[in-house]
Amino acid sequence: MKNPYHETILEFFSEHRRMPSYAEIARITGLNSKSSAYHAANRLIKEGWLVKDDAGKLIPGPRATGIRLLGSIAAGFPSPVEEELADVMTLDQLLIRNPQATFLLKVTGDSMVDEGIKHGDLVLVERTTDIKPGDIVVANIDGEWTIKYFRRRGKQVYLEPANKKYRTIVPREELRIDLVVKAVIRQY
Repeated sequence: MKNPYHETILEFFSEHRRMPSYAEIARITGLNSKSSAYHAANRLIKEGWLVKDDAGKLIPGPRATGIRLLGSIAAGFPSPVEEELADVMTLDQLLIRNPQATFLLKVTGDSMVDEGIKHGDLVLVERTTDIKPGDIVVANIDGEWTIKYFRRRGKQVYLEPANKKYRTIVPREELRIDLVVKAVIRQY
């Protein structure tokens, strides 16, 4: 049976920036008691609309904070598409594996434009020791920070831009790479 209360409870959360108490849930949903509100909330927890935090308080769950994935779209020849709810996910679930080591940086410059990373974009980066040739990295080379491809030829390591206007950078003294680019975010 579909739970009709999630929209009402989440509207309350959006308006008040807090979840309603069980008494408030009963009042805004028209339920007769706090006990009925408690059971309705537990159903919403099972459905993923709500979760309880470490203190036992209700907070919006993954279905409430996620974005609907409706299917796929052809980027080649046009094809018929039927809208079908395939899943609900948050961008965090999709993009972030290690939240404590992940953050955003704003891109300045155009040395990675041929890879689709433009001035003003945000890059989602993860601090890691697992750096492989071909990764797009944020590196400190001879005391300055940049975003480039990490490359290796034999024992030689270097950074390569994705724009023919720029030259490959070979470290004179030091190359330190701590961050790998996981995603690019652009607003239109």
